[in-house]
Amino acid sequence: MKRLFHIGAALGVLSAVAAPAAMGQGAPAPVSISIGGDGGLPDFSASLQILLLMTILTLGPSLVILMTSFTRIVIVLSFVRTAMGVHQAPSNQIIVGLGLILTFFIMQPVFDRIYGDALEPFMAEEITSREAFGRSVEPLKQFMLKQTRVTDIEFFLELSRSGPTRAEDLPMRVVVPSFVLSELRSAFQMGFLVFLPFIIIDFLVATTLMSMGMMMMPPIVVSLPFKLLLFVLVDGWTLVVQSLVESFHL
Repeated sequence: MKRLFHIGAALGVLSAVAAPAAMGQGAPAPVSISIGGDGGLPDFSASLQILLLMTILTLGPSLVILMTSFTRIVIVLSFVRTAMGVHQAPSNQIIVGLGLILTFFIMQPVFDRIYGDALEPFMAEEITSREAFGRSVEPLKQFMLKQTRVTDIEFFLELSRSGPTRAEDLPMRVVVPSFVLSELRSAFQMGFLVFLPFIIIDFLVATTLMSMGMMMMPPIVVSLPFKLLLFVLVDGWTLVVQSLVESFHL
């Protein structure tokens, strides 16, 4: 931010100086700006830095969804709500909020590494923005590889027509889709296990109602209280959150 501040101040001064000259001569004077890192280290130009910052701000939500634990958590929580048969409780805002809180809890070691290895040295002008970007990607890459199945990595390596590659040399264009595919598979497997006890309750209630000749009574009306009672008795939310956190290899 300090470096961007200096860039903005320099651009303001150049504009103030160039304006009178342009008015007097009838044509704008050419302006050349050269930006370098601390101690003469090569760095991105001002325009590229601003473009990179705007790109990160625009793609920030997508990065949080696709490159962290958020995907698996939200899908599993949605399965829990659907399995119980309560489509509006908890609401989408609560599910997303709980997903974000659990995501920050799980990803805190990764964020601490990014701050210590990349952001803090960059703010102190000890490294260039290019080096900071490379250092910030590495912790995320290691986290995603721990959660990704080898078969998914091999699948995308085959699609990209790349040969056998070591884990540390895998490009992000292979790691990210492999991670997302593995997260979807893990989330649906956990969702299936969540559905099983509730399906058994629905089956028992529907069978009982048919045997009593109460075919006009919707089974969901009778089974919903039993589902809620079961979920409360086993402390369902604690079990779901504990299973989600422990499912990640940290």
